[in-house]
Amino acid sequence: MKAFRLDELEAERAANDGAYLQFLRERNMSVGLYALDAGTTDSQKPHAQDEVYFVVSGRAAITVGMETTQVARGSVVYVPAGVAHKFHHISEDLRVLVVFSPPES
Repeated sequence: MKAFRLDELEAERAANDGAYLQFLRERNMSVGLYALDAGTTDSQKPHAQDEVYFVVSGRAAITVGMETTQVARGSVVYVPAGVAHKFHHISEDLRVLVVFSPPES
C-alpha cells in the first residue's frame, strides 16, 4: 500500500517551486498535485493521456474542448486524451489531484 497526506504533498510541491508534483507512478497510471494560485494563468497543453481532475480546494472555471463549467472543492472533471483544456478565472487558490492513464510521459 502507498498512502499520502495532502498537506505533505503540498509542502513538497511548494518546496520544489513548481505548479505540479507527480507523487505516484504505476504501470497504468500516474497521480499528481496541481496548484494554480488565484489570478494566475493555466498554460498546459493537451496531453496524450486521459485525465481525471479532482478539485481539493479553490474555485475556477475549466474549459474542455468547447465546454466550460465552474469547479470548486469536490468537483471531478474527465478530460479525454488530446483534447485542449485549461483552468481559468481562478478566483481562489486551486489545488487539484490529477490522474493520468496511461502514466504521464
